[in-house]
Amino acid sequence: MKIQTPSVTYIFSSESVGEGHPDKVADTISDAILDACLTLDPKSRVACETFVKSNVVVVGGEITIPKIGDAPIGSVINIEQIIREAVRGIGYINDDDVFHADRLFVNNYLTSQSPDIAQGVDAKEAEGKKHAEQGAGDQGIMFGYACDETPELMPAPIMFAHRLGRELTRIRKSGQVKWLRPDAKTQVSVEYVDGRPTRIVNVVISTQHAEGTAHGEIEAFCIEQVIQKVLPKEMLTKDTSYLINPTGKFVVGGPQGDTGLTGRKIIVDSYGGTGRHGGGAFSGKDASKVDRSAAYMGRWVAKNVVAAGLASKCEVQFAYAIGHHQPVSVHVDTFGTGSVEDSKILAAILEVFSFKPADIVEQLKLLRPIFSKTTNYGHFGKDDADLTWEKTDKADALKKAVG
Repeated sequence: MKIQTPSVTYIFSSESVGEGHPDKVADTISDAILDACLTLDPKSRVACETFVKSNVVVVGGEITIPKIGDAPIGSVINIEQIIREAVRGIGYINDDDVFHADRLFVNNYLTSQSPDIAQGVDAKEAEGKKHAEQGAGDQGIMFGYACDETPELMPAPIMFAHRLGRELTRIRKSGQVKWLRPDAKTQVSVEYVDGRPTRIVNVVISTQHAEGTAHGEIEAFCIEQVIQKVLPKEMLTKDTSYLINPTGKFVVGGPQGDTGLTGRKIIVDSYGGTGRHGGGAFSGKDASKVDRSAAYMGRWVAKNVVAAGLASKCEVQFAYAIGHHQPVSVHVDTFGTGSVEDSKILAAILEVFSFKPADIVEQLKLLRPIFSKTTNYGHFGKDDADLTWEKTDKADALKKAVG
């Protein structure tokens, strides 16, 4: 008699945040400054951190723009104007906004990059440096992940949460719903059976709103005009629970209600907790910082492995030493879903891709001012030709390399 193996069932949740969330306001400003620098000089070195609270924006970090030499950054880039335009683009322009694009106080503490770091990153010889190639901008570990749960080859919970956030923003910016405000958070819990997403167990939306808006109106809008419009109908059941503005009121939001810092939403930015994260933030960093560029590289590699049919899940991990021109390790894990052994997939990856920091920049064309496109609703899973790490152009080469 055949013994039936019991199915394995679990629930996994992921969250997303809107672009008006304080941390995302900070990320948006940092990436806007990065793109302005790259527009002026593609070889700019940028590490821009932003702090927002109440009606104050503080930017600090290190920026070197070779094209301008020793000239102050402020003489060629209007940092304050960039900040105000970024905040205006988010939508903090309402009369009742304490954090308002035209009424902000800006403190600028941006300086030039340390020459000790620069000599390690620059593609030239230096005392104590054992090669003349471009080195990694820091030590650290990076992960890339992909799976076949969604058309974007991303985990379902985080993609569903992003869809909700995008739709809230689309409706708000269209002007259709006057009481919507920029700050928002979304969360989706998905039930898995034997490793496959089967149904949505609950959905959480907290959206900032104008004073005097009835909770019932907000609840009906979020369920009928957002959730039921963008989430898969076959995964919403009579048992799906909806938690809309569960505190009952969300008028005070954004930097008025909470502090925002660059790089505090790294799980929202990546895989919603499904794939691991090395800990380095993305926003405000140019491509010499492997925290960002190598994480994009990892996504490109993992996505091509899944697109090639070599696995239904793939996670790639690699590590760097500051100033060194090669990764110190590369590892692949397909969680038992590989069509061939992981060792063969790793060998194919190393044949098809180069993980040198300079090669990552070249392969993914990362010297362009494209990073404001990445800031909100995830750095992965977007359909945009500028985001080269989302291409599956190496799938055939991987299949051939595996043999």
